[in-house]
This record gives sequence, C-alpha cells and structure tokens, in this order.
Amino acid sequence: MHPAKLQTAGEIRTFVELRKRAREIGPRRVGVVLADDEVALAAMADALKMGIAFPVLIGDEKSTRARAESLGLHELIAEAEFVSVHEGAAAHAVKMAREGSIDILMKGHLRTDQLLRPVLDKEHGLRNGGLLSDVAFFETSYTGEAKLVGLTDCGLNVAPTLEQKKQIVLNAIEMLHCLGNHRPKIAVMSAIEVVTEAVPSTVDAQALTQMGLAGEFGDAEVFGPLALDNALLHSAAKTKGIHSGVAGNADCLVVPSVEAGNLLGKALSVLAGLEFGHVVVGAKVPILIPSRVEDAQTKVNTIAMGVLYAGCSGANGRS
Repeated sequence: MHPAKLQTAGEIRTFVELRKRAREIGPRRVGVVLADDEVALAAMADALKMGIAFPVLIGDEKSTRARAESLGLHELIAEAEFVSVHEGAAAHAVKMAREGSIDILMKGHLRTDQLLRPVLDKEHGLRNGGLLSDVAFFETSYTGEAKLVGLTDCGLNVAPTLEQKKQIVLNAIEMLHCLGNHRPKIAVMSAIEVVTEAVPSTVDAQALTQMGLAGEFGDAEVFGPLALDNALLHSAAKTKGIHSGVAGNADCLVVPSVEAGNLLGKALSVLAGLEFGHVVVGAKVPILIPSRVEDAQTKVNTIAMGVLYAGCSGANGRS
C-alpha cells in the first residue's frame, strides 16, 4: 500500500501554522474516553476556546462534570456533549468512531493499552489492516528557519520488526503529506551510519533504503542508517562523506526502538525545551494519547494534529 497523496494549502512548518490550519478545518468532534481526567479536560477546554475541537466527554457524567467544575472549566461544561457510560467506555467510544459520530479518539482516565484494546479488535475495532504508530513532531530552527521535524515511533511499538518499521515509515509519510510536505526526507536512525551485523538496526535501515529505491514508499525519500548528527546537520553529513539528499535534511527521524524514541523525545522536550505534538495514525480515526506530564501547549498541538489528520483526504477509512 502506498500512502495517499494528501493535499493541503501549503506546507505547515510551525505549530502556530498548525493550529491556524486546524481552526480552518475544525472544529472536529473529539471523543474523550473516561473524561474524568484533569489533563484531557484542560486540553479540551483550550481546544474548544480555539475553535479546533468540539468535546464529546464519554464516561461517568456526574464525576466528569464535578472534575471540570473543580478546574473552573465552565465554558467546557456549558458547550460539551456528555455521553454517560458506566462500563466499557473505550468500546463505546470506538463504536461511536466507527459509526462516524466522533472524528477523533482521545485518552482520558485510562491506560493507553486499555484504549487501544477495543481499537484493535478484529471484528468491532478501527483497524485499517496496517500498524498503528505514534508520530511526534518537534519544532526547531537549527537550520536557521522554523521547521517541524517528525520523530517515530516513540510510544507504541517496542522493538519493531523490519516489516513493522516499513509500516511506521508509511504512517510517518502519510502524516507529513498532511502537513503539506509532498516528498518528505525520512532518516532511518541508528547509533552509527555504517552497516554492520553487530548493530541490527543498521541492517534494517539498509533494507528500508532499498525499499525506498524500489518505489515502495511512494512520494518520499528514505535513507539510512544515519546517526542523529548526520541526519540533521549538513556539516556532520559532509564530514562523514555521506551522499544522500536525506543526510543533513531529514524531515522525520525513524528510531530503532521505543526506548530510543522515548529518550530522544523527552531529551528534546525536557532538556532542550522544544515544542511538541503527537498523534497515533494507522487506524480509521486519529488517536490521541496525551501524557499527564505534557504541558498545555503540547496538548493543544496534539489535538490540532488530530484535527489536521482527520481533515486530510483519505485519513478516514483508507484502504
């Protein structure tokens, strides 16, 4: 399956531009599963004010209203739709998404695996036949101008196989197409840029590069293995003698494992203070899994990404 070529009104390069585009597309209906959750409610209140999302709060209505009241979210209480479900909230939300009454799923007061279990149900879930993966973006200006750089998979696939990495790359390309980057440069990451059996991720990177050359990724340029410096910096790529359009120009970093992605993502956000947002793609609707430690800006960026993906041609019900 080649990723669909998705059309937008120009490439989105900053989170300010992303939120603006989401306002133009939105508001989209976001179903918050077990909405009695401070993180999710605060995020939805901000997204409602910005006009990018309409909250559908699924779970125990009494406790959800009480929690929102305790946070002072009076506009959210007045505007939101409450769907009272006492058991099986995740399965009920998945059913709503499948029937089209909500456009996006968002995690509330439950673990990610509890949300994804009904999503992945073969008979009643939201599977598209491929792999789900978390695609994150951070905003940086290391090139001298602002740019959104992808990072995947940081949250779902622990130790992906070569075939799973192929699906992760396809999902990332689809999201980059949503951002208006119609031929993204995908860097397949490792600790080194030399292929060796001693570092299995370099062998996988070489295989993914060959798949790209064979046209298996459609409108994208895929190359690896690359280390972090020579994926992002022209000077590092030149010093190492790496001849690829991706080296020094990467639009997305595909990490070899969830540990690598998690550590790199948190280093960029916590230590470097870069702005983030992320969305799970690969299902029939976007899925949002915000962390309790994410700041308000990241949560709104994440909802905006979900809205953008939901609004892209082919994002829902694609084959």
